[in-house]
Amino acid sequence: MRNQLHIISTGKQSIEEFVGIISVIHPYVDFIHLREKSRSAREIIEIVNCLKIKGVEKSKIIINDRADIAFLKKCYGVHVGFHSFTASEIKSSFVGMKVGCSVHSLPEAMKAEKENADYVIYGHIFDTKSKPSMKPRGLNNLVYIVKSTNIPVIAIGGIKPNDVKAVLDCGADGVAIMSGVLEAPNPLKKVKEYRKQLSS
Repeated sequence: MRNQLHIISTGKQSIEEFVGIISVIHPYVDFIHLREKSRSAREIIEIVNCLKIKGVEKSKIIINDRADIAFLKKCYGVHVGFHSFTASEIKSSFVGMKVGCSVHSLPEAMKAEKENADYVIYGHIFDTKSKPSMKPRGLNNLVYIVKSTNIPVIAIGGIKPNDVKAVLDCGADGVAIMSGVLEAPNPLKKVKEYRKQLSS
């Protein structure tokens, strides 16, 4: 599916605040990633349960690094870092599991594809406050990744609504946003701006 909008939790918000925002913006979002490195399994399960109560379909929810929770709660899938379990390893233990992988270079993207990942998230594309000391990889490298692989590529990192067209023109299948939506003064207004750009 092209022109996807992925929203990734920042890990900084309370469960109540995060669930409250997602309950309002989820109709405009394709996938919601629970990237909660400091939370226990029970807390992550609580978030999934709260989102379900708010009408968020579990087919939209992706759990970072916890294939067991994603499988138990029948979520869309799991997202892993490049140094975590491989997609093949996860799929051999959790039949039918969708697996995405974060990558930062062409060799990593090619390895993820070879290991049967369903998509990769590549970045960071532009300057971002979450990685102030790291040079952005830019649009040219995004084009290179897209043209050199046959796996869906989602771009991440400092992408503002007015950047979306340029990112899609590189061949990316969508964008992933964290603080740009979740920490915006008006998350609903901001997510609609991204959705408009992705739909135009």
